[in-house]
Amino acid sequence: MTEHPLKQRFVLDTSTFITEEIRREDEDCEEAVNRLLDLVSDARLDLNISCYFPPSIYSELEGMLQDRDVSDETFKKLNTWVIKKDPARYEVMIPSEIVYDFIDEMSNRVNRGLRVSEKAVRKAEKYEPADEQVEHMTEVDEVISDLRSEYRTALRQGVLDSREDFDLLILARELDACVVTEDQGIINWASDFGLRHLKGRDFPGLVDEYLKAVDVE
Repeated sequence: MTEHPLKQRFVLDTSTFITEEIRREDEDCEEAVNRLLDLVSDARLDLNISCYFPPSIYSELEGMLQDRDVSDETFKKLNTWVIKKDPARYEVMIPSEIVYDFIDEMSNRVNRGLRVSEKAVRKAEKYEPADEQVEHMTEVDEVISDLRSEYRTALRQGVLDSREDFDLLILARELDACVVTEDQGIINWASDFGLRHLKGRDFPGLVDEYLKAVDVE
């Protein structure tokens, strides 16, 4: 194989594989994943482009794909063409300003979560206690359901909220790689880390364009 000057690296999030945005019409999850992996393999062989994910992301993705009854053959292809690598957590340095901003952000989100909870409690106070024998969803049940949804949004949406997400960013920083994800929280933090980032839905098209350019040459 003639070495190509393009040696880009990409770190892929679970959402890159799962998002319906990468599917073509009438294409199921496994078909979309296989088509994506075919592009990844061609990019590796023809352009020397490498794709990675940390083992924590792989474990998360593995569970999601198993829930969708993806075949062993697809898992073999996944393990062949996407490289699993642990991030060098003790070696990669993070600016203290980023940690400071994270603490400030989480403090603000906790306050927003408390306000959401207070609103739900005041709303629930208006309703009479439900009969314990009632099987359908009561008005208070609906308040609790809304509380869970709004609380989750207030505390988690658009923020880094798992070790898997953090592993993804640390690995991308270590490799000077582009982060590929549909998660807005990861995108926000990739920007703070000074990392290149790309929506998962745009990744197949990007690789396809690279491959077309090589064919033209």
